[in-house]
Amino acid sequence: MGALDGLIGFHLRIAQIRVFKDFEDGVGELGLTPAGFSVMEVLRQNPGLTQSKLAAAIMLDRSSVVPLLDKLEKKGLLSRQSSTTDRRNNHLFLSEEGIKVLEASKALVKKHESRIAKALSKEESQQLIGLLSRLAV
Repeated sequence: MGALDGLIGFHLRIAQIRVFKDFEDGVGELGLTPAGFSVMEVLRQNPGLTQSKLAAAIMLDRSSVVPLLDKLEKKGLLSRQSSTTDRRNNHLFLSEEGIKVLEASKALVKKHESRIAKALSKEESQQLIGLLSRLAV
């Protein structure tokens, strides 16, 4: 593969493609993407979060978050509520159905994580997460 063999970015991209494919195969039956799952988990832990703060939390730009939120809202998984103090902001909440779908997806995501990390020891998995976290700053 020439210069690609030594490029971190190339190997990250190949790993991302494989991880996303496995996620789709294992969790896709619930209609969730990795980004959708991330949004729902962040909102479960932070009800009422604004769209801007959500975008920052999951490292997506606002133009990517809005269509994702539109899809989740259309499926009845979340709702937007206008801010009472700042009309420019919407606060986001999971719906009852959203909570059910999120909880159902967690077991599937856990299996997905086991599949993608099967070649790694627990220590290696933790090390990889640490290394990736350092690259993400």
